[in-house]
Amino acid sequence: MTQPPDDFDPTPGAAKRLSDGLRRVLAPNPSPMTYRGTNTYLIGDRELAVIDPGPLSEPHLEAILAALEPGQSISHILVTHTHVDHSPLARPLAERTGAPVIAFGGPEAGRSAVMAELAAGGLAGGGEGIDRAFSPDRIVADGEVIEGDGWTLDVIHTPGHLGNHIALGWEGMCFTADHVMGWASSLVSPPDGDLTDFMASCRRLRDRDWDVFHPGHGAPIDNPAARLDWLIEHRLMREAGILQALEDGPATAAELAARIYTETPPALLPAAERNVFAHLVDLVEQNRVTPVGQLAATARFQRLF
Repeated sequence: MTQPPDDFDPTPGAAKRLSDGLRRVLAPNPSPMTYRGTNTYLIGDRELAVIDPGPLSEPHLEAILAALEPGQSISHILVTHTHVDHSPLARPLAERTGAPVIAFGGPEAGRSAVMAELAAGGLAGGGEGIDRAFSPDRIVADGEVIEGDGWTLDVIHTPGHLGNHIALGWEGMCFTADHVMGWASSLVSPPDGDLTDFMASCRRLRDRDWDVFHPGHGAPIDNPAARLDWLIEHRLMREAGILQALEDGPATAAELAARIYTETPPALLPAAERNVFAHLVDLVEQNRVTPVGQLAATARFQRLF
């Protein structure tokens, strides 16, 4: 993780104008995993798109509705992924506004084959929690364009943090949700998160020119290319550290996390362990390490070369 900027401390529930036709409303759900809380975005001047309504919170629901100015209404509700800090409020907001809920799919949509196998073997998700009840009114695909009143959003499937994760491009900006954030590196927690997919999604976003990223948590990112380069390099360095640690012999993800994440608070070590396991699965896919026995979160891993 990186050091959070001290100057990002918006008031929950207050609509903050970020640019023409764009406002942010912070949800009241701060935590070690969500930083100040979930960012909900409102796009448009008349019929608005809401990106990531957030957690199930009556005060946040009322704050979103209170942000509507005279003559404005909500026409689209977009969910970037189905973690419990992003999607549960979508249905109550839809019931209050009549707007459809739009997403890539349900909780398991976009899950890679290796992660589906791990899940079938009993591995449960860790970290932020999945909104198992989520069901969109409209499913969108990678490359689809969502059109509204004076705005269009490009759908970019960015699996990695979660299989159904999407980013949304708008006028040189990108709403990156939890894939790219400025305050911390994204959690990748199998079987919901897949590091192989995460790295591919980073490189895909890097192939396009962006002016600014608006993340799901934290402040806008004014140098998207540099941030993506850092994320990719950070993961490659973590990979190198794991491979080096395995030179001493086979080890579990928990043993490696304790050895590598020496400055991580104890409360976050389970998330660190999940991140290490994500790397190990990716290294198995690369044929650089192998589990001693069946691939599982508790397995011991050894280097192949």
